[in-house]
Amino acid sequence: MPEKWKDQWGNAAKRYKKKAGDANKINALFKRYSAVGNLKSRWQSWASEHTVNQKLNPFCKYFNHDYSMSLRLQKGEEGYVRRKEGTKTAGKAKRAEQHIHREIGDMCFVIRTMADQMERPTFTFGQLFDRYVRISDKVVGILMRARKHRKVAFEGEMLWQGQDEGVIITLLV
Repeated sequence: MPEKWKDQWGNAAKRYKKKAGDANKINALFKRYSAVGNLKSRWQSWASEHTVNQKLNPFCKYFNHDYSMSLRLQKGEEGYVRRKEGTKTAGKAKRAEQHIHREIGDMCFVIRTMADQMERPTFTFGQLFDRYVRISDKVVGILMRARKHRKVAFEGEMLWQGQDEGVIITLLV
């Protein structure tokens, strides 16, 4: 065989090996990431998750009370009475909490403006109700929430317009 043909034959063999190697890589990737394989694995994971959920569903015939109670969070554990992070419900709860804190801050600001340089501003519920007209229907709820966060103090559990107008409200912050 002449030298010229050997070089051409060698180059052709190298190109063929390279293309075959590329084809093998593509086939391997296709097998690993094939749509059918992906669907099968997703279906399998859904099926196993569904089986667990049915054990936790009290309206299903596969409900397992002991298993359900073993997974239940107990008071004091991390995540008890909290929404799962990243869910829409958790986002709504966070926005609602921010809104309440803004409302409490607004109420404390109104009380401070009424204070006229008092050390511990004190007012009656009637005075505050008349002054805080912007959202007067929410005054009681915001006052109770502010008391929970130790921003204000007052006597009693609930304040009613008319009968509790003389109750003294003290700003603590």
